[in-house]
Amino acid sequence: MTPKGWLQQPLLSLVLLASWLLLVDDYNSPGHWLFALVMAIALPRLLGHWWQPFPRIASWGALAVFFWRGLTDIIMGNLQVARLALGSQAQLEPVFVSFKTELDSELAVFMMLSAISLAPGSVSTRFDEDTRQVEVHALHCSDQDALVEEIRVRYERQLQKVFAC
Repeated sequence: MTPKGWLQQPLLSLVLLASWLLLVDDYNSPGHWLFALVMAIALPRLLGHWWQPFPRIASWGALAVFFWRGLTDIIMGNLQVARLALGSQAQLEPVFVSFKTELDSELAVFMMLSAISLAPGSVSTRFDEDTRQVEVHALHCSDQDALVEEIRVRYERQLQKVFAC
């Protein structure tokens, strides 16, 4: 059997192996290593027909930039939300913003919505697959068009580079 046949999803197999070893918290036991290896090979083979193929990543550098932006947005968002929470509540302008995404990969849409939701002060509230409309709630936004453009520049266009959509 070819290596592709044994490891149909190598990244998933690696995650399964590492997850089991982290769960049992015993890295010296050959039995746990053997069980983790069997699970890492068997589960993707047995359940692989239920999973969609993983989309090809066109630019690993763009993926690293996406994750870096997400991390910095989480940190900066926490600071901004703390400032807003400690300030006058009357100054807040919560808003729902809706826009159509140009992403066509389900994984790319999921990653964009996750990045929006993980950044404090905003949350993706709805995604309509038929119309490709994304609805986002922002804790404070004085310019809705600027918010949409920021989402497009920071997340959507970066994910288009990652998955070549």
